[in-house]
Parts: sequence; structure tokens; C-alpha cells
Amino acid sequence: MTTQYKKTTIGSHRLKAESLMMGYGYDPQLSEGSIKCPNFQTSTFVFKSASEGKDFFDVVSGRRQLKDGEQAGLVYSRFNNPTIEIAENRIALWDNAQECAITGSGMSAISTVLMALSQPGDVIVYSEPIYGGSDTLINGILSQFGIKAVGFMSNGGLNALENAIETAQQLGTISVILVETPDNPTNNLVDIAGCKALAVKAATKQCKQPVLAIDNTMLGPVWQRPLEHGADLCLYSLTKYVGGHSDLIGGSCSGSKELIAKIRKMRNSIGTTMDSNTAWLILRSLETLKIRMKAATEGAQQVVEFLNQHEKVKRIDYPGLLTEDNPQYAVYQKQCSGAGSTFSFEVEGGQEAAFAVLDKLQLIKLAVSLGGTESLAQHPAAMTHSGVAKERREEIGITDGLIRISIGIEDPEDLIADLANALA
Repeated sequence: MTTQYKKTTIGSHRLKAESLMMGYGYDPQLSEGSIKCPNFQTSTFVFKSASEGKDFFDVVSGRRQLKDGEQAGLVYSRFNNPTIEIAENRIALWDNAQECAITGSGMSAISTVLMALSQPGDVIVYSEPIYGGSDTLINGILSQFGIKAVGFMSNGGLNALENAIETAQQLGTISVILVETPDNPTNNLVDIAGCKALAVKAATKQCKQPVLAIDNTMLGPVWQRPLEHGADLCLYSLTKYVGGHSDLIGGSCSGSKELIAKIRKMRNSIGTTMDSNTAWLILRSLETLKIRMKAATEGAQQVVEFLNQHEKVKRIDYPGLLTEDNPQYAVYQKQCSGAGSTFSFEVEGGQEAAFAVLDKLQLIKLAVSLGGTESLAQHPAAMTHSGVAKERREEIGITDGLIRISIGIEDPEDLIADLANALA
């Protein structure tokens, strides 16, 4: 790859990520002049010689470290692939990261990270509420391998995290602090810089500093960039806003070369690598990421204004409604540049009323997931978080009347008309 296609500046002018999405890391002359990166849909790659094959395997297995400016040779698509690598390079640009590793799903990104950085006896500290799949992984699956977990309430802020760290230190070495901010589905914010300070404080002579991993799916990478606020790792379900068309499943993790090397080694071993066709779709989606997220966020603001005045809506969990008297307001102002387009609102009447609203929607689709071009609504207590015990759901704010909605790029007036009709 010529360095021309990895330039991030023109003279002294630094190019924006949205501009670099159109060609960074790809040389058309290496692919018959094709303006778009092809899908290198192949399982394996031919070596020029046996010694080259040996060297390539030494690199991908970690037996030899790459020199500055050197790239790993292509071996096998579970390890590396041109389409996958270009997608990783472009996501790393958005996150302002040294490296990125993409995986077959958001959950495979989280599971690969936690497995790569934890061992039996370690403790994971995590924020609550958290995505239902993450909750099941941490409290159900990883516990089978002797990895413990301590949760803390997002709305409890740094005091809650500090108490959780103290509890976890009584149980073992803290390997990872996993924070979802804003959380899913109640949109509570956690101070990333404050979390990093507590992670540094948690290190002792006997125990290494925990890795701070932020699940940035709800706002990133356009409205929040965790690595710029001290996070060690930034994770995504690429299925959501980055993919953005409800037609792929993927995940990613960005961070330092050292951390991503450990995570990539685990990914390559357990086979959670993304396939090249999905990576090709990610490249397509990255080109329109900013304009899609901007349009959806502007639409969400109008929908929230309507719901905020509706007599049947009890509460709305949306960062854009935070006021100065709320402790999370300062966090929002410090680390977020937008409120996003996914939020929750609670209707009077519990599950029966929530189901009635969902069943009457016509333009907004009744489906899980978020961040697509179409608007989606679902019932967290009965769907995405149904695996969480009812007592815990109520404790973390996932009530029976709560509806989560992801605003797409439809005309906001049409979405408001649909919600008005359903609420009536």
C-alpha cells in the first residue's frame, strides 16, 4: 500500500474522518483502478515462497513483532484480509485510535475483549443497566470460567463505581472496568475521565491497573469519542449506527497497539473475526455515517419535544433533556457533542399500555436493534432485557411501561403522527 493512500493531512491541514472514509488505506491502482475497495472474498492467500509463508505466520501468531511502517502479510482470512484491514483502519480514524480489530458481532467484540484480558479469579466491574447480552455474558457465561463480576448503577455516578471497585478488590484482581455510556436503554451517562482516574487509583503493587473499556454503541463515533477522555478501549456493535442499514451484524474494538494485539490474538484463536463481505458493507456505511447520524439526531429532537408534552408519557430518558441541576448534565457537556437518536419513554398503564402503543405503530417498525435508517421501537422488559430478573429490571429503571425507540431518517412529522395515533 502506497503511503499516499494513508495520508491524513494536506500540507498542514488535518483531514476530517468523514472525508477520509472515501479512500483511506485503499489504492485503486492495486485493484484494476476500481474506485471502491473490492470485497476480497477469499479464505486463503498465496505465498511467494516458503520462507515468506513462515515469516507471515510468525507475525500473525505474535512470534515476531512488526517493525515501524511494516504491514503483516496476508495469510488466512480468520487472521487478516485486505477488506477487513481497510475497515479497521477507517474505524480507528473515527476513534482517534492506534489500532482497531473488528469482529463478527457486537457481543463477540465484548466477549473477545473480556476473555483476552481476564483469567480465572479475576473480577470484572461493569455498569448497570447494560445491554442484556452483555449482562448474560458477564453474570452467566464467564462465571463458569471462574471470572467474577461486580455491578454498579450508572445513575450512581463515580461514587457507585468507587464502591464497586472496593467490593471487587476483596474478591480478586480487577481485569476490566466495562462501562456502557449512555447505558441501554435508560441513557444514563457515566464520566469517562472520572472512571479512568478511579482505574488508575485501583492499581496496586500486587495488581495491575484495570483496563477501562467503553461500550460506545449508543452515541459513537460521531457524538462521543471515549479514547479522547481517557478510555483504554472503545467498543461498538457495528450492527447499529456504523452499519446503519439493518443489514449486517458486526462489532469492533479500538485502542492502543499493545491492547489490540492481545485482543486480535484472542480473536484469531477463537474465530470471532468478521467476514470480508460484512467488512465491505461496513466500508459502504462509513461513507454516510455522519450524515445519517446527524439526520436521525435532528429528527429525534423533534420527536422528544412532542413526547415531552404528551399526557400519557410519564418519563423520557434522553440526554438532550438534562438540565443544569442534574449531575449528569456536566458529564454530557464535557464528553458528548450530541444526544443521539435512541431513547426510552415510559407510558402510563404498564406492559398492557406499552404493548398497545407498540402494536398500533404503522411507520415505526416493531423490532429490536437500533441505529438503522428506519425507526424501530421495542419493549426492553419483554425483549432485549427479558433475561434480566424482574427485580433487577425494576431496580435499574427498566419498567413494564418502558418503550425504547430508535429514530431513523424518516420525516420527523410523519414519525410524530405515527406516535400520536398510537398513543391515542
